[in-house]
Amino acid sequence: MAAVDSFQLLYREISRSCGFYFETLALVGALYTASRAVILLRDCCMLVRVHFLPRMIPSKRLSQRFGDWAVVYGASEPVAKAYAEELARHGIGIIFVTRGDTSVRDTAASLSQIYGVETVVILADFALDQAASKAIIEAMRGKDIGFLVNCLDESLASPQSLIEMPEQSLLDLVNKNVAVATVMTRLVLPGMVERSRGAVVNISSGACCRPMPGRVTLTASTGYLDHFSRALHLEYSGRGIFVQSLIPFQIASGGQQLSSRQGWFAPKPEVYARHAISTLGVSNRTTGYWPHTLQYGLMRCIPEWIWVLGSRLFVSLS
Repeated sequence: MAAVDSFQLLYREISRSCGFYFETLALVGALYTASRAVILLRDCCMLVRVHFLPRMIPSKRLSQRFGDWAVVYGASEPVAKAYAEELARHGIGIIFVTRGDTSVRDTAASLSQIYGVETVVILADFALDQAASKAIIEAMRGKDIGFLVNCLDESLASPQSLIEMPEQSLLDLVNKNVAVATVMTRLVLPGMVERSRGAVVNISSGACCRPMPGRVTLTASTGYLDHFSRALHLEYSGRGIFVQSLIPFQIASGGQQLSSRQGWFAPKPEVYARHAISTLGVSNRTTGYWPHTLQYGLMRCIPEWIWVLGSRLFVSLS
């Protein structure tokens, strides 16, 4: 009994002497909880402002806000094709720049027939012809170019070790996804600056947010386009140019073999484009699709070492 009384007395003495520290720790915990609640509230408000309000509140026509024509590079990719179709649905004429993909010609003819907009197809291979830009400049002459859309090559998403890639294939990928996107921006930007309006949209991938084993070229290329867009927006936003970095996660392909993967977190390209274009002029860096924004928020909460460990496990099992 004496031992029990001694323990209770000791406990009261320790509690009395450490009461200040307990109160301090409780205060720190309360402040941390409050800060996380504020961050969560801010993210929820941002989600509503970027993805829901623009679709609910009527705004000016895209042609009035930015211009009557769009230049699209990479329209052979399903996402860029769907984005071009969404622009055409809003009455925007399209100038397609391609290396010679016949599907782009079919897309241009289809958009002209369905939406009644003008379309132009320019064959330009910057890897073979340094004067390829002349044809693009000539096609843009006299047109109110309000949009430039650059899209990353979808083939980068396939897992492949860097040392397994042939040198020429690596150079082609860097030229197509990094150099050409930069040159295209250099060609279109002066006219936008002169008119003090326009939008540059670079569509890359959410892979720029975290490193992924087996996808070195994808992570590097998307990282370049993302930072290029953000730096460009910082430099030219004061001149009336809106530069947006779109970083979507998984988007279902149009192929029949992938139709089962279509769903809430893997939308069809048409669904994604419809959501993404509503964020134009609202957010300069976004996933473009609100379920992807939820994925991005969850990914930010995961420590990088856990993310790397999980991605390695995923790559080894796939």
